[in-house]
Amino acid sequence: MRENMAYQALYRKWRPLEFEDVKGQEHIVTTLKNQIRADRIGHAYLFCGTRGTGKTTVAKIFAKAVNCERPVDGNPCNECAACRGIDDGSVLDVVEIDAASNNGVDNIRQLREEAYFLPSVVKYRVYILDECHMLSQGAVNALLKILEEPPEHVVFILATTEIHKVLPTILSRCQRFDFHRIRSRVIADRLLYIAEQESFSLADDAALLIARLSDGGMRDALSLLDLCASFGTDITVQAVTQAAGLAGQSHLFEIADAAIARDPAAALLVVGRLSEQSCDFSRLCEQMIGHYRNLMIVKTVREADDLVQGTPEDLERLRTQAGGISLGAIMYALGVLQDAATSLTRTAFKRTELEMAIVRLCDERMGGGLEGVLDRLEKLEKAARLGAAQAPAAPPAQPEASGAATAPPKDSAKPVSAAAASKPKSAAGVAQVTPFGDWARVLEELAKINAALRGAMNDSRAFVHGEMMLIDCQNELFRTLLRTSIAAKESLRDAILAVTGHKYNLGPYNPDKYAPAAAPSDPLEGMLKRASELDVPVELK
Repeated sequence: MRENMAYQALYRKWRPLEFEDVKGQEHIVTTLKNQIRADRIGHAYLFCGTRGTGKTTVAKIFAKAVNCERPVDGNPCNECAACRGIDDGSVLDVVEIDAASNNGVDNIRQLREEAYFLPSVVKYRVYILDECHMLSQGAVNALLKILEEPPEHVVFILATTEIHKVLPTILSRCQRFDFHRIRSRVIADRLLYIAEQESFSLADDAALLIARLSDGGMRDALSLLDLCASFGTDITVQAVTQAAGLAGQSHLFEIADAAIARDPAAALLVVGRLSEQSCDFSRLCEQMIGHYRNLMIVKTVREADDLVQGTPEDLERLRTQAGGISLGAIMYALGVLQDAATSLTRTAFKRTELEMAIVRLCDERMGGGLEGVLDRLEKLEKAARLGAAQAPAAPPAQPEASGAATAPPKDSAKPVSAAAASKPKSAAGVAQVTPFGDWARVLEELAKINAALRGAMNDSRAFVHGEMMLIDCQNELFRTLLRTSIAAKESLRDAILAVTGHKYNLGPYNPDKYAPAAAPSDPLEGMLKRASELDVPVELK
């Protein structure tokens, strides 16, 4: 029974007291319960994962479970003296240490000296070291020995949000558990349950919005729910938007629609309305990046429901909007917005910076970079091809008079017209290119440098034409990356350089312009063929 003697923040009031209350971490909960039931308690555990996913909570439940006088199926009973004492902090044998502020070698030496004493009231002394990656080098060295050979009555639980900063010597001495980001639907269901218990109304779409904003962290979701409850007992999407200082989904769609329609005035009017509502422009830019990321996913993935968080109505609207924009335009928009997000951290004129970015979204020519130039070239090529396809056929030649058969043409000395010069090349004018035999090695090198680009180049091949390396790849994502991403081009150039020792210029392989050179004939094969034609017996040894 939870008492309401004084106000507590929701994330504290509803912190799980047993393993069943921990949501989204079933793989960890099941393992720990099995260890407790089998009495196979390890001496050191490492909990890693993003903030708010339950690391410290699970550590405290585990500390209670191993010391509980009457455990129930691996869970603490929460009623015995040990459980109540650990909950209220009166049991001094369970110690929680913030390694961010107690990271010196003296702190760990003191811990090590205390650890050898037997616990006073419970079975195990449990040390919970939060943010263990903040320990100094000296503190880590002081901790290593006792982690390797700890007393039987000691259990260490280390928690961190940055596992890459934890030394391998620590990792090798601990049982590692990775806490996953909690799915938005799981968080939303938990919020709906808590709202019902707290006697305030929470709409389902509002719960989903809070879950998306929490980025997989239950604690952040409960903190935002607590903030929204201050607006009133009826929590809607609008209340969440106002409480978090966000632009609503409708505003994001409006800005994207204006960008697709190349209407900067309409997009800037939306920004103006949001400015009057004291919208955070840095947060708005992040939301726009998230919106265009969702468009990219919907554009490239057939079943995107699991990759894009949102209501069914939002997903359907995303699909509709993605149908009116090319993948290249989406990639261009993401590049512009990411540059703007970086600039917003360094400027005092945040609104102006964001408005400049939105104007660039509406017209690639404003980008001033290679992406805009390439986009314009692509449009010119399409227009040229369309014009050639729609050009009227030449009229049939008129038969000449019989007497004029030997007369020279009157205009034979005139220069060739532009129309004649623009005729397509004949087959004889097709350039010969050499197939590149080490392309498989180039792809292997590319996988080490840029795995995403390599994944888009399956079934590709290459040809050499002077200083050009011509790439034949039908994957639309590869073509887009090659047009819009300088980093992708450099990655491919570096892979080719690593194999060939030569830095080629890159270009697409066009079968209308190029043809593979015929392989040189084998002289021996020719001699054998000639001998066969003359009935000369040949014996090969």
